Amino acid sequence: GRSYQTRRLVSEILWEKIPATFILATAAMILATIVGILLGILAAIYHNKWPDNVAVAFSVFGISQPSYFSGIVLALIFGFVLHDYTVLNHVGALFELNDLGDEVIIWSNLILPTIAVGIRPIAIITQLTRSSMLEVLSQDYIRTAKATGLSYNAVLFKHALRNAMNPVVTSISGWYASLIAGAYFVEIIFDF
Repeated sequence: GRSYQTRRLVSEILWEKIPATFILATAAMILATIVGILLGILAAIYHNKWPDNVAVAFSVFGISQPSYFSGIVLALIFGFVLHDYTVLNHVGALFELNDLGDEVIIWSNLILPTIAVGIRPIAIITQLTRSSMLEVLSQDYIRTAKATGLSYNAVLFKHALRNAMNPVVTSISGWYASLIAGAYFVEIIFDF
């Protein structure tokens, strides 16, 4: 069908926006995966200590924030108020034309939307990694690995982390699909 506003084919309008949406969702998922797993591991290692409390507090805060609200706050603070220091824009398209007329990606315009879209998945991946790591670290085979004299890092990364990643990887694939669908509102805020 055709758009009621522009009378253009809807498929043409969608194909113009899909590359930017996929890039934004992929960048947010990469950020969420890396930061979420690291925070979850840190929280599990320092269980019931201040790093754990900070990670849990961040997770609760991150889960409760809709991405469009995070986008507005990030655009206001880092793209508008602190623009002279951060050099980040509060609005800007991902693809712009260079002097030769070629379409190029403006990577600095991707930073704030990526953070805005990635805050909720970071929080959820942190919680999943933390709880999964705590469960795995209490298993008998981990105690046996420690008792055989393996270093703490070998036990943590070779045995515990590998087994704790099953629910996290499952969650990541589901969140990626959700990010593709939900990136629309953040794209509007940042005029992406």
